[in-house]
This record gives sequence, C-alpha cells and structure tokens, in this order.
Amino acid sequence: MVETEDLTLYVVDDNQSALRSLCALTEAHGMKAVPYQSAEAFLQHHDPNAQSILLLDIKMPGMSGLQLQSHLGNINSKIPVIIVSGHADVPAAVTAMKRGAVDFIEKPLDVNALLNSIRIAKAQIDSEVVSPVPAQEVNRRLALLTDREREVMNHLILGKTNKQIASDLRISQRTVEVHRSRLQRKMEARNLADLIRLTR
Repeated sequence: MVETEDLTLYVVDDNQSALRSLCALTEAHGMKAVPYQSAEAFLQHHDPNAQSILLLDIKMPGMSGLQLQSHLGNINSKIPVIIVSGHADVPAAVTAMKRGAVDFIEKPLDVNALLNSIRIAKAQIDSEVVSPVPAQEVNRRLALLTDREREVMNHLILGKTNKQIASDLRISQRTVEVHRSRLQRKMEARNLADLIRLTR
C-alpha cells in the first residue's frame, strides 16, 4: 500500500478502457484517481494546487503526452509525471525521462512497477531525498562495462529495441540480450528507466 492520504492521482489516457482500468487499479490500492481522456481536458479541469501525481499516456489525439509534459515544464509545474507507454512508444518515453519524468512503465502495466513509481513520485512531493547515485559511483559502474556493453547501453538509452540494436551492431538478438543483462547488473539498474536515471 502506498501512503497517499490527500494525494490526487491524475490519469490521462485517450483509451477509455485503459483509463478505467488504471483508475480501478490505483483506487484498489487506496488512491484517489481522477480520469481525463485528453491532455486538454486535464489542463482545463485539474487543480494545479493539489498535491498530485500525473500518470500520463504518450500517444493521444490533439496534445500528446510529451507536449503536455513540455507545457507543464514551461509553466514551472512541479507535478511529478509517470509515463505510460506502449512498446512502440519507448523512444518517446525515453525522451520524457530525459525531460525529468519520474519513470516510464510499458503496457501492459506491472502493478508492482506502477506502485513503486508512485512511491518515488510521492517521495519527490514530500521533498524526501530519493538519493541520486553520485557521479563518482556512476563512473565506477560505467568503468566495469566492456566496449560492447557500453555500445549496447548507448543504443538502449536512445529507446531502441533489442532487435534494432542487433541490426545496427550486426550481432544476434540473443547476444544483445546477454549484453543487456550483464550491463544492467553492472550498472545496478533494474530496467531501462533506471539506466536513463543513472545517465541523465
């Protein structure tokens, strides 16, 4: 259970079924979820002064999730953003992470991953220090990587799939998977979002 008293979770997704599912999931874990089917509706109706987190889909008609995130940055909104993306949207999700999103989660959602992202966002709101890994430690981990592992990592943080990396580097997809597993272990990164946070 995430401690979310007085916390509003805004959910923005143009897919009505996904929207209902996300709201039901978060409410089942004790959160107050407010759904919007467009970025424009969110901007028009949300309370900018509420203690809140934004769970944001990337691909939407009209204003996209990335455009909404950019707009919120331009108006100095402090609302933490968690990106929800389909597999094809990973490059855009990577861009969102580089712009300061708390995390991105691929559909279909992993409940534990979502709850963990919400905990991180809540800590950000509470001004608790979610300790960034010191640059010296990141450099120590990077030094453990082979040239090929670093090459694979650089492709990963551009949002490329294992298949695309295999094609670019002219190696098998299985070899990419092995390098990816090793480099994530050396970097102490659970997933791609962790890798991006470390190298941001």
